[in-house]
Parts: sequence; C-alpha cells; structure tokens
Amino acid sequence: MKDEPGRPEGADVVVTAAEIARLAGVTRAAVSNWRRRHEDFPVAVAGGASSPLFSLAEVRGWLEGRQKGREASAEVRLWERLRAEFGDDMLGGLTAVAGILMDGLPEADGSEDAGTLRALVAELGAEVSPGTLLAELTARLVESPGRAGSDGVTSARLIQAIRYAAGPSEGTVLDPACGIGSLLFAFADRATGLYGQDVVPAHTRFARLRARVAGLTAVTSVTVRAGDSLREDAYPELKADLVVCEPPVGVADWGREELLLDARWEFGVPSRAESELAWLQHCYAHTAPGGRVVMVMPTSVAYRKAGRRIRAEIVRRGLLTEVIALPAGMAASHSLPVHLWVLRRPTDVPQGVDAVRMTDLGGLDADASFDGGAGRSAEVPRIELLDDTVDLTPAAHVAARLTDYAGEYAELRAAIARQLALLDGLLPPMEAGTGGGLADGASVSLSELARAGLIELSEDTALSTSGQLDSDYLNGFLRSAANNRRSTSASGTFRLDARGARVPQVGIAEQRRYGAAFRTLAAFEEGVRELTELSGRAAALARDGLTGGALRPPPDADGGGPADPR
Repeated sequence: MKDEPGRPEGADVVVTAAEIARLAGVTRAAVSNWRRRHEDFPVAVAGGASSPLFSLAEVRGWLEGRQKGREASAEVRLWERLRAEFGDDMLGGLTAVAGILMDGLPEADGSEDAGTLRALVAELGAEVSPGTLLAELTARLVESPGRAGSDGVTSARLIQAIRYAAGPSEGTVLDPACGIGSLLFAFADRATGLYGQDVVPAHTRFARLRARVAGLTAVTSVTVRAGDSLREDAYPELKADLVVCEPPVGVADWGREELLLDARWEFGVPSRAESELAWLQHCYAHTAPGGRVVMVMPTSVAYRKAGRRIRAEIVRRGLLTEVIALPAGMAASHSLPVHLWVLRRPTDVPQGVDAVRMTDLGGLDADASFDGGAGRSAEVPRIELLDDTVDLTPAAHVAARLTDYAGEYAELRAAIARQLALLDGLLPPMEAGTGGGLADGASVSLSELARAGLIELSEDTALSTSGQLDSDYLNGFLRSAANNRRSTSASGTFRLDARGARVPQVGIAEQRRYGAAFRTLAAFEEGVRELTELSGRAAALARDGLTGGALRPPPDADGGGPADPR
C-alpha cells in the first residue's frame, strides 16, 4: 500500500468515520459510540472536529483486537486500493476504474498495483454492471468529507431541486460548468443531446468515460469538452432547450477585462464581483426560443448593489419566471443556502411574464418537498420588483404578499383597546402619605434574612420561605430609591445588590397590603411593555400596508389632526 501524496514518507493511509463503518459492517452511529466508550479507540490523526480522519492501520488493529471487524468487502478493498494509489486524487482513481471498465478488464500491464486494481474491478464487475459499479463509486466520492469546493460535484439533492425547477423539458441540454457531469447526466432521460464543458480537463475526461460506462451514449448524443466557458466557449452556435448550471462562486478573475465588448452581456457588463451574473448571461445566450435556464445562485446575488442593473433588466423584460430559495445544506461544497433562478427566453413573438413566482423553502429541512405548499409561494408583479434595490430574495416578498394587512391591523387595534382597558384597571389608587413612614422605622438586610433561612436570595430576586415574610413586599422594597442608591457606584454604574438591600420590619399583615400594591404595579409595567410592542407592530403594519397598497386611509381622513377615537 503506497503512501498518499503530500504525507510524510511511511505515513499511513487515513480513513473517515463513514469508511470505518463500511469496513466494520456497522453504522456510523456505532463508530461514534466506540469513540466515546472505548479509551483505546484510535485518535484522529488529521481533519477537524466535524470530519476527523483516522489511521487505517490503527483502525484495523483496533477492530481485530476487539473482533468487531469482518472480512472487508471487495468494494471496501477497492476503495482502499484507490486511496493508497491515488491519495487525495480519488477522481483520478475513479477515472482509472472507468478506463478499466471500458477496456473490458484487460490483463495486468505487468505492475503489481495495476494488476491488483484490475483484479478488484473484475471481482466487483462479476456482481454488478459496470454502470452500477461506477455510479456507486461516484456517489461515494460525492459523499466523502473534506473535498475541495471546486471539485465539480453537484449534490444529489440539489440535482433533484434543479430537475423540479426545470419541469418536463425535452430536447438539447447544456451545462457550461458541468464538472464530472452529475447535473448534466441527470437529464439524459429527457434529452436528445447532452452538451457539457468544464475548465478542468480531469473533470471532462472522467465525465466522458462515465457517460460511456453508464451507456448514455447509446441512447443520446453526449459531448463534453474541456475549456473555460466564459473565455473559450466550446459551443458558440449552440442554442439549447434547457441550460442548467451550478457555476463557480466568488471568482474575481473570470475574464471581465478581456470580455468587455462580448455580445453575451445583453443585460449589462457584470462587475468583477458578479461572476455569477456573467454565467447567467452566458447560459441565456445559449438558450433557444422558448427554452429555459435553471441557475444555482448564492443568496447574495439576489440583492447585491453591484448587480442591481442586470437584475432590473431581466425582470423588466419579463425573462425571470421564478426564484426558489432552497434550504441550507444542499450544495456539495458548503452548508450555506442557495437560490435557483429560472429564466425563459421568449419565442419569436416576444411575450415576457407579468409576475415572478417567489418560493421560500429557506426555513425547511433539506429533505422537504420543493413545491413549497401553502404560505411559501407568491406571484409578485414585475412592477413591484423594479424599485431602487431590485431585491429578488423570495423571503422578502412571500411574507409580504401573504400578509392579511386589513385583518391583522384590525386585530392589533382590538388588542390595543383591550390592553388600554386592562391598564386602566391595573393602576391602583393611592392615598397621600405622611412622608417617611416605613422608611424611618427599623430595617433588616436581605442577607440577614437569607442567613436565617427565611428567604432564598438570587442576584435580583427574594423569595420568602417563611410565613413571616411576603415575597412581593420584599421585592418591592428591594427596588426602592434607597436600595438603588446603594447599588449605584461613584462612577454612576448601576448593578442591583440584593444582599446589601434593606427592607423595613413590619408585621405580615402590613407586608401583604404593600405586597398587593407592588404586585399590581408590576402587572401594570408588564402591560405597558406589551402595549408598546403592540403599538409598534400596528404602526409598522399600517405604514407598510399604506405604502404597498394593501391598506387605504379612512374616507374622512383629511389630515386635519387625530380623528375622534369614538
């Protein structure tokens, strides 16, 4: 077994927790339990807390010692061989497997490693078809942790979302950033031709082999070429019925200076920070009349100031038909949420859409249905999107479109009226005092009462544990002016000092009389806070409704001052 490139000479091959589970024939949960319960379980030698890597030799030794292992399957042994021979370049390993499968499992070329690899592929090839074998290995590569974000992989769940957004489209399909072909080949069942391009030659080499091994070339035309789609378009004349793309994210050097006069910038020249909008226009330029574009977009593209003019243009022309905010965790290279933008090129008779469908799935689980359901989609007229920001974030529009402004405003007014009536009844009447009173009599500190076991004292609250003391009375005097002065430092900093506070010494009947008054005052203060919150919500809702057209002023509102509340 060879060492991985980049590791010190003699260093062992490392494996993930998922690979340990496959090796031992158990679940990942079982591996997690072993790590917690057994002090002698091998410690991680690399990786982070979320994706630790372990020495394969140490893991094997531990499994053999515990007799928890089993004879590794041919698939596990093949994966280990690929890890040993290709190290971090597992895509190169899968390309080698695909080459062997296409060559019909020829004899070994003389090297021990090549012979072992061919033998393992032959062993597995006797159990499953070549297409199934390569598909399983590719899925394992996609699920492997620690892959770089630019490895040309689109997650299976994101592919499902794109297929849903694309609808029942047929004809030619183009993916100008196809990577290893996962997204492009997902449309093989409905395509008359598949066209892909990627800047990484290793990706396109594997994608071509993958299409052949899977038998796609026998049912449809598949063309995958290497090259930078923005700088070196491999299909300048192609007009596809569907263009799908998960473009590279945040690439500043996408060729803006070289391509300033390019005819593809139909909606405006993207800034250096808006490479995704360059990809969007590239895709639209390759769309046939009546065809569609489905693009994976970072959420920030929907509202960044630099792309406002381009967003406004595609909305103004009626080309943008839908924006879907997907749940977090659907992208393969990061855990951030993404959007799907769906554009449609008009037919020979220009006819853009009058509204854009906004669907917000952002708060749902990654396995949730894509149809959104009640309360998660809204048709937003184009004119409402063409404001100063041209914000295409679904959440910014779905909630507003589905808000019952009139109903909610009426409910808030009624709640405010009830709260006002409640407050009027809560504020207790008070009699004039003689000045001084309890404050001039004997007092006791709360710390003394706590030491005597008569109260339980926290940082800012006293709780009576005796029939001799009333809790509301204690807490009312705890916040007296005299105790507040004790809690204020010379610099003016206030920090309530419950232990240093003092309360007057009076009988329990008098304590309860004062306690009842303090209790109603506390309820009054809480009611005022709730009234303030209700008032703020009502004012904000009314303002949004009036400016957005969902509410209208009353017929007799003449601006001459407050109307008679009766």
